[in-house]
Amino acid sequence: MGVNNNNGEDISAFFSRTNNTNRVTALPLSVQNWIEENSSDAFLIVDGNGKIVYATKAVETTLSYKMEDLLGTHWDEKFTDNDVFYIREQIKTQKNSRKNFVLNVLNNDRNHVLLDCIVEEWTDGGTKPMHYLVYLKDITHKKETEEMMVRSEKMTVAGQLAAGIAHEIRNPLTSLKGFLQLLQAGVDRKEEYFTIMIDEIEKIETITSELLYISKPLTDNKKLEPVINMLEDIVTLLRPQASLNNVEILIERPVDAEIICDRSQIKQVLINLVKNAIEAMEEPGKIILSTQHGNGKIIISVQDEGRGISTDILHKLGEPFFTTKQSGTGLGLLITKQILEAHHANLEIKQNPTKGSTFQLVFTDSNEE
Repeated sequence: MGVNNNNGEDISAFFSRTNNTNRVTALPLSVQNWIEENSSDAFLIVDGNGKIVYATKAVETTLSYKMEDLLGTHWDEKFTDNDVFYIREQIKTQKNSRKNFVLNVLNNDRNHVLLDCIVEEWTDGGTKPMHYLVYLKDITHKKETEEMMVRSEKMTVAGQLAAGIAHEIRNPLTSLKGFLQLLQAGVDRKEEYFTIMIDEIEKIETITSELLYISKPLTDNKKLEPVINMLEDIVTLLRPQASLNNVEILIERPVDAEIICDRSQIKQVLINLVKNAIEAMEEPGKIILSTQHGNGKIIISVQDEGRGISTDILHKLGEPFFTTKQSGTGLGLLITKQILEAHHANLEIKQNPTKGSTFQLVFTDSNEE
């Protein structure tokens, strides 16, 4: 029995083709019917010329287009120029036959929809794709929920850091007050005092800028970023809280690694890990931030001297609402894992030989891709 598209055209050869170039799973008519009847996600088949030859009914819910309005049209007619450019770039830059990316599109109702998009190329053994199987999943509500969780956790972190930051700001303010009183009394050496006062103001500016930074919404702008800059920012922000707990944060240099990432998101990950490390240390000690290269990977490590993590709860870390803290939410590591997943990176947790734990962010080295 043949498999037809919505226009009655026989596309059974497409569903059953296998070749030596790509491994293609057969899709018999029964599977096609099951997809049509049971899936809330949209499936499209686009031929090698960009013409939509098949669509499931779910596309009406996902993109707000009637099936008859899609069939026979070219896919790029239904998207904005910016969306078309983004899709073409993703398909061109991802080397494997299975492309996966997130797409923020304007649907037929003029509403923005966030879609998880998978495009599978199928060929007849040549180099040019004969058809594209396109899977679209609406993740708008999922993304909104994740963003709400991130905002909540960021505000919690900002509140918890406030005491240490207030202490850090009070010291330079006391100095400024003293110098102003000296100047008011008419002392000499004004230029020297002005230089010191500017330094103290810059300290306040740096720490408040970092606090404001973590309270802003996360962006989604990935580019090549020096790791050292992010580590130095984290030390500036968290040093006050560390000092209150008699903990010293050190960067093991040199740090010359660069990773493709969204700076705000990875800084949020590092804030979560270093803050957890500070809270895990009941005695004075050190937290060491370092990087490693090798085997196509870049690893950023956060090593503490705390009480460590018992093996029976190690596998539970990152589960929603699981926490070992009396006042914790359990969302910090969950958000960390979600951010790393979006960066195609991993979180590895290791017990140190003597005491404490090491949390490692494992990224692909963009220079070796």
